[in-house]
Amino acid sequence: MTTTETIGTMRALDAERGAIRVEELYDTDIDDLWEACTDPERLARWIAEVSGDLRVGGLIHATFTSSWTGPARIEVCEAPRHLLLTTEPGTQDEAQIEAWLSDAGARTRLVVEERGLPLYHLPFHAAGWQAHLEDLARSINDEPSAWRERWTELTPVYQAQQVG
Repeated sequence: MTTTETIGTMRALDAERGAIRVEELYDTDIDDLWEACTDPERLARWIAEVSGDLRVGGLIHATFTSSWTGPARIEVCEAPRHLLLTTEPGTQDEAQIEAWLSDAGARTRLVVEERGLPLYHLPFHAAGWQAHLEDLARSINDEPSAWRERWTELTPVYQAQQVG
């Protein structure tokens, strides 16, 4: 079973909203990891079914493993290093998901940050993103998803963590 030693961080952006940040190293090159993070067929294996206008400025619809479903706008797509999405654009629930990929020797580092979340949701999103990144490793290794089990295990860990 693929699991990570990385525990993400949570921080307040203001009195009501915050951000989570999770990172992981993968035993694959940056181009393969970029494809896993941007190709709809590969995304469906580890995080979400995605459809719509898959270009900068385009509006997409995503249905995540975690059950969140909704619109997102592609703000930045700079292969193979940087992706920025605005989820639920133009609503009070608007948030941003940003991903950075970088070479780490023979491996590739992925950092994901989600910003604009209600503070009380941070532990749930942090646990969810860690479980998603672990599922990404599983998908690269042709292993099945363990998202629900890992989210259930990780949520109390994040609930016990202080928001920075």
